[in-house]
Order: sequence, then C-alpha cells, then structure tokens
Amino acid sequence: MYFSANYGEARERFLAAARDRGAHLESFPLGELRGARGEPLSTDVARIGASRGPSVLVLVSGTHGAEGFAGSACQLRALREAAWTGLPVILVHALNPFGFSHRRRVNEDNIDVNRNFVDHAAVPPDGGYGMLHSALLPTDWDGPGHAEADALLLAHAGRLGVREVQQIVTSGQYTHPDGLFYGGSAPSWSHETWHTIIREYLTGYERVAYVDLHTGLGERAAAEPIFRGGLDPGAPRRARAWYGDALTNSEEGTSSSTPIGGNSARALLQDLGESEITAVTCEFGTQDGLTVLRALQADNWLWQQREPVDAERVARIGQLMREAFDPPDGRWRADVLDRGMAVIGQAAAGVLAEF
Repeated sequence: MYFSANYGEARERFLAAARDRGAHLESFPLGELRGARGEPLSTDVARIGASRGPSVLVLVSGTHGAEGFAGSACQLRALREAAWTGLPVILVHALNPFGFSHRRRVNEDNIDVNRNFVDHAAVPPDGGYGMLHSALLPTDWDGPGHAEADALLLAHAGRLGVREVQQIVTSGQYTHPDGLFYGGSAPSWSHETWHTIIREYLTGYERVAYVDLHTGLGERAAAEPIFRGGLDPGAPRRARAWYGDALTNSEEGTSSSTPIGGNSARALLQDLGESEITAVTCEFGTQDGLTVLRALQADNWLWQQREPVDAERVARIGQLMREAFDPPDGRWRADVLDRGMAVIGQAAAGVLAEF
C-alpha cells in the first residue's frame, strides 16, 4: 500500500504523512521544469524531532530518480509506523525529482547525481570508459547497430572480464555527456540542493546515521547495506556492529556495487567534518546486472532521439526501466518494505546506542 503510481502521488503522500507526524517541512523547487504529467518538481525535506542534538537519522530517496519509488515507499511506511523515540529524523524525498517523475535514473541533464559529488575543477581520469562508449550507445535499438554494439561489448567483457567492465561502466565517467553514468562537468541542481540541506538540517548533530535508498543491484528483493564511509577510523567497525554480516563494502570487493566516485555520502563527509558519520547505501535487488544495463541503454537511446519514437517502442522501453528499478511485483514490494524497515531500524538503533 505504500508504493505510489507516479512521482506526483508519491510526493503528495509523503507530505501528508509528514504533516500528520507533526514534521517541520520545507520544499526545494526545481525551477520551471515540469514532470512527466506537467507537475511541479521539488525535493522535499521533513524533520521530526529536535534540530540539534547528539544523534540524527537521515533517510534519502530518489537520488537515482527512477529508483525513488521503493525509497519513497520505505519513507512513507516509516512516517506512518516507526516510533523513533527521542531520535531526530531527517527524511529527504526525491533528491532527483526530474528523474523520479520521468522514470529516469539520471537528472534533467543526463547526469548521474550519485556520481556528481566530485571536484569538477580536477576532472577524474577516463578510467577506460571511452573505449566502451560506442558499445553502450547503439545507433539503433532494434536493428543491426544494436547487434553490433552488443557484439563489441561482449568482446570487451571476454577480454577484460565481466567485473572489470562493470567497474569501468558504473564507476562514473566525466568525458561523454551523452553516455551512461555521466558525472557531469559541474555541480548539478541536486548536488547544490543536497549541500544546502546538509548545512541547514544536519549541522549541529554529533552523530549521523545515513541511509540512501536505491534499487537495481544485488539479489532480488534483498536489502544490501553498502558501506559508504565515515571519517573516523572506527566507522567500518561501527557499521559492522549495526548491520552485521549483511554489510558489504565496494572497496573490499564484497558488494554487488563496484567502487564508485562522487556519491552523495561524500557531501556529508565534506560538510560535516566534526560529526561522527556512519553512511550506507541500501540497495534492493531487482534483476541481473546485464538486464538492468540493457534497460539503461534503452532509456539513454530513447532520450537522445531527435525524431519521435513510436508509442509501442516507448512503452516497451518504459517497461524495461520499470522492471529494472520499480518492479510491479507484490511479493518484491512487500519484501522491500519489510527489509527496508529492518535496515532503517538497525540504523536508528545503532546511532542511538552510540549515544
């Protein structure tokens, strides 16, 4: 019951639940841009409890827009059901509202927001993406160009290994604005908005438990907490104590995710240097990695077409994206809600225990 049909509905339900909870609310509108249904777009923030204190729990949805449906559902259930006695909670809804509304993983400028938190004055190295670019962007979707691109990608995988290709593709690239996992050439609107939210809402807390909610990686419906850092040496040990053996670490090769650059947790580490931060990405698996990649390729191809694409093909690609990031599967949704709430509960209990 907590999953919404579209961004507009998700936003309305989030705001209503936050008001019912007595939360302090603030909206950050995304200028004049409109959503898929012509609706205004914004990132919305709800704060429950004190604006300063020893500990705070932070829950973020929609960093990768199309993945926001599961994150929003978990936030909505938490607002309706969680107790959080004595623990301030900050809920950030739809950090990438354009992608959420248009069911795209990227933002209005084809930027992967979770690769955008880097020093753009010192462009990260290519890392090999350039040699894969043409294999990831077929010239057509249902014709020979697609088959040629697939053959080239398979050849690269055979030469380098599947895991190495995954690393090159997903780590974030800053040289091809029309490509996949593009981190941008400057801070995006979501980037700047997130820094503003951190400064306005999180400064003054001594300990921060951060959970960024995502879909598309890992075992289907599993909730995988992926360690995203903390500045103090005890952060890995602390995260392990909170999340147990389920905790994974991209840097150690134990995660479904390869190491990535420019993720949203980096902004916390930059802005809250005096706070004790325990940050994770919570990934809910949907499909195998190749199928998810195929959906991203299709969506990227569709949005780059200058001429109108027939409605049947648009619908087919839309279904690929939905199955990859928001499966209309009742069992999957029920498991995501239960397991997501368990991870949120572990974060809340952990940050309170530290106090």
